[in-house]
Amino acid sequence: MATVQLTTEDFKKKVFDYENNKEWKYAGELPAIIDFYADWCGPCKMVAPILEELAKEYDGKLVIYKVDTEVEQELSGAFGIQSIPSLLFIPVDQQPMMQKGALPKHVLKQVIEEHLVKKAG
Repeated sequence: MATVQLTTEDFKKKVFDYENNKEWKYAGELPAIIDFYADWCGPCKMVAPILEELAKEYDGKLVIYKVDTEVEQELSGAFGIQSIPSLLFIPVDQQPMMQKGALPKHVLKQVIEEHLVKKAG
Protein backbone atom coordinates (compact mmCIF):
# COMPACT_ATOMS: atom_id res chain seq x y z
CA MET A 1 0.00 0.00 0.00
CA ALA A 2 1.26 3.46 -0.81
CA THR A 3 0.91 6.59 1.28
CA VAL A 4 -2.60 8.07 1.41
CA GLN A 5 -3.40 11.73 0.77
CA LEU A 6 -5.65 13.18 3.49
CA THR A 7 -8.04 16.11 3.33
CA THR A 8 -9.30 17.81 6.47
CA GLU A 9 -12.62 15.94 6.12
CA ASP A 10 -10.83 12.58 5.69
CA PHE A 11 -8.71 13.37 8.73
CA LYS A 12 -11.81 13.95 10.88
CA LYS A 13 -13.26 10.59 9.77
CA LYS A 14 -10.14 8.39 9.70
CA VAL A 15 -7.90 9.90 12.37
CA PHE A 16 -9.49 12.31 14.85
CA ASP A 17 -12.52 14.60 14.82
CA TYR A 18 -10.92 17.57 16.56
CA GLU A 19 -14.01 19.75 16.11
CA ASN A 20 -16.27 17.49 18.18
CA ASN A 21 -13.80 15.88 20.59
CA LYS A 22 -11.50 17.56 23.08
CA GLU A 23 -9.83 14.37 24.30
CA TRP A 24 -7.60 12.58 21.78
CA LYS A 25 -9.28 9.44 20.47
CA TYR A 26 -7.72 7.87 17.39
CA ALA A 27 -10.37 6.64 14.93
CA GLY A 28 -8.13 4.20 13.05
CA GLU A 29 -7.45 0.53 13.67
CA LEU A 30 -3.79 0.51 12.57
CA PRO A 31 -1.10 2.83 13.91
CA ALA A 32 -0.38 5.75 11.60
CA ILE A 33 2.13 8.38 10.59
CA ILE A 34 0.92 11.67 9.18
CA ASP A 35 3.38 13.61 7.05
CA PHE A 36 2.60 17.34 7.01
CA TYR A 37 4.38 18.61 3.89
CA ALA A 38 4.35 21.10 1.01
CA ASP A 39 5.32 20.57 -2.63
CA TRP A 40 7.91 23.36 -2.53
CA CYS A 41 9.68 21.98 0.56
CA GLY A 42 13.09 20.40 -0.20
CA PRO A 43 13.37 18.27 2.97
CA CYS A 44 9.77 17.09 2.39
CA LYS A 45 10.83 15.81 -1.04
CA MET A 46 13.70 13.91 0.58
CA VAL A 47 11.38 12.21 3.10
CA ALA A 48 8.58 11.36 0.61
CA PRO A 49 10.25 8.34 -1.09
CA ILE A 50 11.32 6.97 2.31
CA LEU A 51 7.72 7.15 3.54
CA GLU A 52 6.56 5.40 0.35
CA GLU A 53 9.06 2.58 1.02
CA LEU A 54 7.94 2.29 4.64
CA ALA A 55 4.26 2.27 3.60
CA LYS A 56 4.98 -0.81 1.44
CA GLU A 57 7.25 -2.43 4.02
CA TYR A 58 4.69 -2.09 6.83
CA ASP A 59 1.62 -2.74 4.67
CA GLY A 60 -1.16 -4.15 6.86
CA LYS A 61 0.59 -3.00 10.06
CA LEU A 62 0.74 0.77 9.62
CA VAL A 63 -0.90 3.53 7.57
CA ILE A 64 1.08 6.52 6.31
CA TYR A 65 -0.97 9.59 5.48
CA LYS A 66 0.16 12.79 3.78
CA VAL A 67 -1.32 16.24 4.42
CA ASP A 68 -0.48 19.08 2.02
CA THR A 69 -0.15 22.07 4.37
CA GLU A 70 -0.76 24.51 1.51
CA VAL A 71 -4.13 22.94 0.70
CA GLU A 72 -5.23 21.85 4.18
CA GLN A 73 -4.47 25.05 6.10
CA GLU A 74 -7.25 24.50 8.65
CA LEU A 75 -5.85 21.10 9.60
CA SER A 76 -2.28 22.40 9.72
CA GLY A 77 -3.46 25.22 11.97
CA ALA A 78 -5.31 22.83 14.27
CA PHE A 79 -2.03 21.00 14.90
CA GLY A 80 0.08 24.16 15.08
CA ILE A 81 2.28 23.13 12.16
CA GLN A 82 4.91 25.84 11.79
CA SER A 83 7.76 23.96 10.17
CA ILE A 84 7.70 21.20 7.60
CA PRO A 85 8.12 18.39 7.27
CA SER A 86 6.39 17.57 10.54
CA LEU A 87 5.51 13.96 11.26
CA LEU A 88 2.74 12.92 13.62
CA PHE A 89 3.26 9.40 14.95
CA ILE A 90 -0.03 7.87 16.12
CA PRO A 91 -0.04 4.67 18.19
CA VAL A 92 -3.45 2.99 18.34
CA ASP A 93 -4.01 3.37 22.08
CA GLN A 94 -1.65 6.14 23.21
CA GLN A 95 -1.14 9.86 22.70
CA PRO A 96 0.36 10.90 19.35
CA MET A 97 3.91 12.26 19.12
CA MET A 98 4.93 15.12 16.81
CA GLN A 99 8.42 15.24 15.32
CA LYS A 100 9.66 18.17 13.25
CA GLY A 101 12.19 17.83 10.47
CA ALA A 102 13.27 15.25 7.93
CA LEU A 103 14.26 12.01 9.63
CA PRO A 104 16.48 9.37 8.02
CA LYS A 105 14.94 5.98 7.27
CA HIS A 106 16.70 4.13 10.10
CA VAL A 107 15.33 6.63 12.65
CA LEU A 108 11.81 6.36 11.21
CA LYS A 109 12.05 2.55 11.38
CA GLN A 110 13.22 2.74 14.98
CA VAL A 111 10.24 4.92 15.97
CA ILE A 112 7.87 2.62 14.07
CA GLU A 113 9.28 -0.51 15.73
CA GLU A 114 9.49 0.94 19.24
CA HIS A 115 6.29 2.97 19.40
CA LEU A 116 3.86 1.96 16.67
CA VAL A 117 4.08 -1.74 15.74
CA LYS A 118 5.44 -3.21 18.96
CA LYS A 119 5.54 -6.97 18.84
CA ALA A 120 3.19 -8.68 21.26
CA GLY A 121 4.87 -10.64 24.04
